[in-house]
Amino acid sequence: MKCLLIASESAEVLFHWTDLEFQQTIQEQYGASQEEGQGLPAFEDMISTQFAPIIISCSTIVDRQSDSYTSFTTENNHIYVLHQFDECLYIAVNGDGEEKEDDLRRKIYVMKKMIEVLFGMVTLSGTLLKRELRPQDTEQRARLWKHLQSLLETYSHLQENDQSFLVEAVERLIHPTLCEQCIEFLEHRLVQQLNSSVERAGEEVLHAFILVHTKLLAFYSSRNASTLATSDLLALIIMAQNMYPSNVDQDDPSPEDVESTSGSGPESFYTPEPSPTDRDSSDSEKPVRGSPPLFEFVDPDIQMAEDSLHTLVVSPPDPSAPRRVFLEVSLKDGLYPMMPHSMYCLPLWPGISLVLLTKIPTSAVAMSVYKFLEAFDKLEKRLNEGQSPAAAKGQLTMHDIRGKLDKFIKALGPSEIQSVHLQNVWTDFKNRAFTRGRHGFTEDLIPSCKAMKTQLCGVYRQCFFTDSGSADTPRRLSPALQERAQTMAQDKLINWKDFLLVKSKRNITMVSYLEDFPGLIHFICVDRSTGQMIAPSLSITERTTSELGKGPVAQYIKSKVWGLVSTTRRYLQKGYSTVTLRDGDFYFCYFLWFENETGYKLEAGDIPTLPDDSAPIGMLAWDYYRKLLRYYSKNHQGEAVKCYELLTIHLAVIPTDIILQHCRQLATKLWEPSRNPLL
Repeated sequence: MKCLLIASESAEVLFHWTDLEFQQTIQEQYGASQEEGQGLPAFEDMISTQFAPIIISCSTIVDRQSDSYTSFTTENNHIYVLHQFDECLYIAVNGDGEEKEDDLRRKIYVMKKMIEVLFGMVTLSGTLLKRELRPQDTEQRARLWKHLQSLLETYSHLQENDQSFLVEAVERLIHPTLCEQCIEFLEHRLVQQLNSSVERAGEEVLHAFILVHTKLLAFYSSRNASTLATSDLLALIIMAQNMYPSNVDQDDPSPEDVESTSGSGPESFYTPEPSPTDRDSSDSEKPVRGSPPLFEFVDPDIQMAEDSLHTLVVSPPDPSAPRRVFLEVSLKDGLYPMMPHSMYCLPLWPGISLVLLTKIPTSAVAMSVYKFLEAFDKLEKRLNEGQSPAAAKGQLTMHDIRGKLDKFIKALGPSEIQSVHLQNVWTDFKNRAFTRGRHGFTEDLIPSCKAMKTQLCGVYRQCFFTDSGSADTPRRLSPALQERAQTMAQDKLINWKDFLLVKSKRNITMVSYLEDFPGLIHFICVDRSTGQMIAPSLSITERTTSELGKGPVAQYIKSKVWGLVSTTRRYLQKGYSTVTLRDGDFYFCYFLWFENETGYKLEAGDIPTLPDDSAPIGMLAWDYYRKLLRYYSKNHQGEAVKCYELLTIHLAVIPTDIILQHCRQLATKLWEPSRNPLL
């Protein structure tokens, strides 16, 4: 029984996702109160009415006490977690006991991250964001909400089943020879040919990578590219999985194919095809991941917005049309969040995809918009804090911005409606701030600052934001060029295809570690500096098995791993970098430490504590470890500091001193050059 809602301060629904149980509960409540013969109202109206008291009470507390509640539990043990982001209130609900407060808070932050990736700097304007999340056109709204709902479901599935999304770090396929060959292929053949083609329409490929399910086979960035943040890469993997979901049962190659193509040593294996089960039947209640997406309602009375809307079929997007995504760019002159890119996800085979990220020709406009937004935001904060209106620093900055913004507006041209609005608001701002006899930089200028930020976001939207279901402009890699890239990648990997699909499920096995570390059941090691993780495969499905076996025992161990990660995050939030605890027949260990670039372990310092309602620890929704590295590096100026985490599960019969010795040796062994995948 789950729900996630985004609402405005006036209780208008901007987005909602519910599972079937929550949906049926809401309908039953309204069905019981309806008079005989009357139909149910639109589901959107039901959920708006259901949450209106909570939204209004939250807004009232903020207005009257400048404070708010972040979570509460009802008498029937339903957990509600709330978080206000500017003018949007996010509410996550769980009523079946499967999620705790931390899980719901993480879901909220991940949803916000995905919206930022899709909408960019439009999210910095509450007015524009509300307009984008709730388009007036009913069909467009249904298509957008369906897309956001699908992204949320994809994330939830990955977080519950994939170790890389459990710890929020990228997992690479470990096969140094093939990785090196693929990186050379991406650099010298694929990207080079694409960027030299006249069919690229001004776009430049900055990043290219190959995914096998959720694992990274090869990654290449051009010399002109900024480093792709781990947070953005994880978000892109979610989007790629959402476009082409991995179906574990269907993506597995046949035994004959594996036998003829693997030849890679003891870690390659196959599992025979199973007999048909009830899960394969067409009348199953839950859809199988990987099946073609359908847009349909469970009940014809359920409507998205209009009572007259009973069934809506959304046409699939053009496969050759790129997704516009907004990612962080780090340059010499600073950090620029939410810069526009085009994302091309080209399926090679089921479970294997080629992803291209391109720089669009007008991306410099986004950098200018961000600089102006930052300047007006800083000025607004100074004015709100009551700083001296004649502060030289503020006026010098705005005088500098004045000339640059005049040139920027002139370059936009007078033909665009949005640039005309910006010109009018900017003229009013200058008259208030720079004209003699006026008040200058005082609190009276705060509304003008807000208006400038809204208009700048509007220009940004006009230049870069596109409807996710259609091509925004002919400026994109031509379909023929995309097909050529797809064919080149297929030709490169055709002989490795089946091996890769198996390898993705058996990337690392515990067999190779049991001789050196007897009693070790499982481990996860994460390099937080690069956002990469290493862990033995832990795939619990109908067709696959591991050293843990299959069925209840394997599922039990998996639940212990997920529980350990949750527990260690709570301790880390309280400032603990080392955790050891015994749970029945198991002994858990967690270590977080820092090293310099030579591998020398640095002295452990105090880890800052975080409040209970802080952003969730991880790298996807909020990069906690980047901030932690900055905090720790203050005492190590001039050194490149790295951060690592190690989680282990041993049998409790192993002596404690042996377990700790194992942890030290394992941490050293895991990052040996022979075992570390190529970066």
